[in-house]
Amino acid sequence: MPTFTALTTLLGRDKAEALGEALEALTPEPTGVGVFELEDGSGLWEVGGYFQAPPDAAGLALLSAIHGARDFVVSELPEVDWVAKVKRELSPVEAGRFFVYGSHDADKVPTGSVPLLIEASMAFGTGHHGTTQGCLQLLEKAIGLGFAPNTVLDLGCGTAVLGMAAARVWPEARVLASDIDRVAVEVAEANVGANRLRGHVECLEAEGLDHPRIAASAPFDLIFANILKGPLIRLCPRITDALSQGGYVILSGILNEQRQEIADVYTSSGNSVVESLIIGDWSSIMLRKSV
Repeated sequence: MPTFTALTTLLGRDKAEALGEALEALTPEPTGVGVFELEDGSGLWEVGGYFQAPPDAAGLALLSAIHGARDFVVSELPEVDWVAKVKRELSPVEAGRFFVYGSHDADKVPTGSVPLLIEASMAFGTGHHGTTQGCLQLLEKAIGLGFAPNTVLDLGCGTAVLGMAAARVWPEARVLASDIDRVAVEVAEANVGANRLRGHVECLEAEGLDHPRIAASAPFDLIFANILKGPLIRLCPRITDALSQGGYVILSGILNEQRQEIADVYTSSGNSVVESLIIGDWSSIMLRKSV
């Protein structure tokens, strides 16, 4: 079955979210709608919809005019067996002691590693992206420092690979994994079950830190925030407040040219940089809340 995309950009989060909501009411209706801030410093937001039939061109033109957006660009995506493609192209990833793999590579798990199973059909956040690898390598650094948290938050968890890694190393820790996207939370819950970590990792649908369970579990000794520059900066005061004294925060989703700006924001809020690393175009930073 073919898939069609309709994409546009406009200035401002509120306008973008309003357009995304209006796009959901289009006929034929989209199977999904996404609203994302572009990480190029332009201030633009991208709004996109996915359709199983060609979207209504007149309806799209009207929406873009009403909301002050650029004209929608409509494309037809080729039919791809994504699960087969992922199985074929994504090999296991090793980051320190962690071994991230799909079930098709279960026979490759090294003895003595910490295995993390992410199914091929749940490919977002498999560990192949430089941001996830960076977080796992910085987690390895924290372990080497003798750090042992009682409470962990995986903020913007995707597949929950980071929260699961923490739960594997520290089985007594309370681990929360949250995401703003309901589908991501369902994926996270499935992965937690596949890794036999139910009862060790709790998955939540939440925007930022706005959830009663997050508030009740704070302060956290360790917070992962593998998201994007905009939310990282916006959430900095709340992330810092949610950290215990001497606690660590591992940040990623950061383009290399954004690293210093984000480090400055977090250090000005009372955190000190412990280590940072670069993998490809992406940077990851580990900071410690000053005592």
